[in-house]
Amino acid sequence: MTKYIVQGGTPLFGEVEISGAKNAAVAIIPAALMVDGVCRIENIPQISDVTLCLRILEQLGASVRTMNRHTVEIDCRKIHSTRTQQNPAGKIRASYYLVGALLGRFGQAEVAMPGGCNFGGLRPIDQHVKGFSALGAKVIVEGGFIHAKSEAGRLKGANVYLDVVSVGATMNIMMAAAMAEGNTVIENAAKEPHIVDLANFLNSMGANIRGAGTDTIKIRGVDRLCGGTYAIIPDQIEAGTYMAAVAATGGQVLVKNIIPKHMDCITAKLQECGVEVEEREDTLLVRRSGPLRKANVKTMPYPGFPTDMQPQITTVLSLAQGTSLVTEGVWSNRYRYVDELRRMGANIQVDEKTAVVEGVDHLTGAPIQAYDLRAGAAMVIAALAAHGESEITGVQYIERGYEDIIQKLRRLGAKIRSVEEPDDGEERKASIG
Repeated sequence: MTKYIVQGGTPLFGEVEISGAKNAAVAIIPAALMVDGVCRIENIPQISDVTLCLRILEQLGASVRTMNRHTVEIDCRKIHSTRTQQNPAGKIRASYYLVGALLGRFGQAEVAMPGGCNFGGLRPIDQHVKGFSALGAKVIVEGGFIHAKSEAGRLKGANVYLDVVSVGATMNIMMAAAMAEGNTVIENAAKEPHIVDLANFLNSMGANIRGAGTDTIKIRGVDRLCGGTYAIIPDQIEAGTYMAAVAATGGQVLVKNIIPKHMDCITAKLQECGVEVEEREDTLLVRRSGPLRKANVKTMPYPGFPTDMQPQITTVLSLAQGTSLVTEGVWSNRYRYVDELRRMGANIQVDEKTAVVEGVDHLTGAPIQAYDLRAGAAMVIAALAAHGESEITGVQYIERGYEDIIQKLRRLGAKIRSVEEPDDGEERKASIG
């Protein structure tokens, strides 16, 4: 068992380099299945979800060659199967992107139901199914697998109106339609930066996709996608997490390798809380020296405040003066982490989708647990800001989406280390940095 030991109460100072976007990488890597040639993908984050995605492609017959720490070459010309194995495909949310990619290129797919973080029950795939069905596929979910097949062999373009704004469905339908016969229009599409990134990747390989980043995406199907080189965008949520860490602990950090426009929704809310943010070309200088102020937050689809930043901003607000309201507008249950913050002295009451946060003077170190990826990031922020020592377990969730988080934080002056323990609880090995 791995856990993090954090000695809190130290402001953060220095520079942090943001990695490639997890939410883009876990869609772009499956999209490489559609490419009849070698595609070189750069700025890939070193996280466990990416490792699993690459392993799945190899199981299907792809050749994956690691060029350096953040660059891989993927050759999918010799794919021998359109059925994933239960392990590792069933471990990650992004497994459902394999359906759109395999269905788009081969007309069929059998993919294990998605895993990943659990909040709000099972992740619904009804909008994905609606889109695939409109394109001419028959979709059945049974035995823990999504079975999708086009009886005609190739999908046919169609108009798809999403009943709810869904990032996953938008990306999945876009992939499937990229090689469909004729034109496809996706209406009420999600607009997140990683949707634009996926469209740009597919276009760079020969697809014809217009309108990504708006609520209407138009796709003209092509017969073949060819190889090429593409660099993934920086991670909006990783950058926001480090910004929130500075807000909670105080200090000054230069957040490097970001697209400032993607950060506007997070920057504006932190500024409302009394955090200074100075925007430059591809960096943000984040500083907090005075007290934190209360704020109200509601998560919404992009360009609104992201649901993936909700636990982090709630942790910041737990240290702000006054009463803040946090409303979750995307997922039905994303407050499991609140009990952990209460163990540290936070004063938070949850009523369905709304959290009432009464700011406290300080948090106190405690044994706490990460229940999912972003809640885990919030636990790290809380521990960094707290008085005393905290132990964080469940860190495998954190490592699904944050590259080198221990090393990056230590370079900012944080007192944090990773410790491995055997099951009997006897400390066997400590890793510092």
